[in-house]
Amino acid sequence: MKRKTSVLPMLFTFLLVAFYAHCGREPSGAAAGEPRIHRTVIMSGLSNPWDLAFAPDGAMLFTEKCRGLFVRASDGTVRHLFGIRGAALEADDFFCQGQSGMLGVALDPAFAENRRVFVYMASQANRVRTNRVVRLTVDETYVVVADRIDIIDDIPFKQSFSRWGRAGAHSGGRIRFSPYDGFLYVATGDNHDGPLPQDLSRLGGKVLRVNRDGLAASGNAVPAGGDPRIFTYGHRNVQGLAFRPGTGQVFACEHGPGHDDEVTPLSSGGNGGWDPAPMPGVSCWHGYCGYTSNNPEGRPTPMTDLIRFPDALKPSWNNRGDSEGMGPCVFLEGLHWQDWEGRLAVGFLRGARIELLTLDAADMTTDASIIPGLPSQRMRSLVLGPDGALYVATDGGEIWRLESI
Repeated sequence: MKRKTSVLPMLFTFLLVAFYAHCGREPSGAAAGEPRIHRTVIMSGLSNPWDLAFAPDGAMLFTEKCRGLFVRASDGTVRHLFGIRGAALEADDFFCQGQSGMLGVALDPAFAENRRVFVYMASQANRVRTNRVVRLTVDETYVVVADRIDIIDDIPFKQSFSRWGRAGAHSGGRIRFSPYDGFLYVATGDNHDGPLPQDLSRLGGKVLRVNRDGLAASGNAVPAGGDPRIFTYGHRNVQGLAFRPGTGQVFACEHGPGHDDEVTPLSSGGNGGWDPAPMPGVSCWHGYCGYTSNNPEGRPTPMTDLIRFPDALKPSWNNRGDSEGMGPCVFLEGLHWQDWEGRLAVGFLRGARIELLTLDAADMTTDASIIPGLPSQRMRSLVLGPDGALYVATDGGEIWRLESI
């Protein structure tokens, strides 16, 4: 005699999936010991959202590359704070071109007291195009924005089209305060300029470490004669910065040159090993060998050249042989992440996924896996919210909340 199979479990599953689809949430599958993930679309229809930051009161500040800085208050109200015409504080010098515009945003660790917000933006003040870090203050209602101070005004900007891309390319743009040393870390790009990453007199192709006024942080060990704001140099286009819980070790997550996106633990004065300037006997279009070979042997220009720079910073992980536009990264914290707690979440643009890296005590990657069940989207920003959830900004104009259950 056949046993009757109840339709109730199947009906429950159907209704659950239908519920999540209706409210913009989707459950993802999980292996044993891993959390299940619910995805909620909390904002959509945005124009190139680039970065996120959360205030203690639950407000979410976010940037749109070509419009400026916005806030989504805890009651859901959205206000335009800084940027193009119509913002509470307009910036006549702000512009958007290529990969540049209003990029990173970070809140002062003492934001509840001083209300300071920092953004990374393209500026044409005095008809000179640069990238800048700007400090602002906002009132408690997020209506009044004031006290603009450009704390760093001389980050290089790619001025014109070249064989390798448009003006505004490779500007970096991620900014993050370390919860361990309190300094502001600023990621910059190489502008498709061959000598720039190894040039210690200029700020492109670097990670800077500064205080709230834009002055060099104590402990920066830049080689003699270098700009004292430089923390590390020899980078291509860092767009992710993350601090490991417990140790405070800072990691850079970086686009590769057609090969080898890299995650690298940084140390003060370190050389990332990227040098796209042509070596003697080599010729490259516009003096940039970033996509070809900078050496007489014809080897592709290494992302980390350990032959020329044996003391260069050693990558913790790369995706060997391919560049998928590695960008944002953040460590997952909290017991609710179960087996994922302490892993480094890394977002990809062309790769359209979020990778999870397991690190050993020496900060080297021992395992990598993908968060399952997510739509294929270009991942532009990853930030942990005050509720412990992972918030994701995508180039498709959405902001997601990924909740572990």
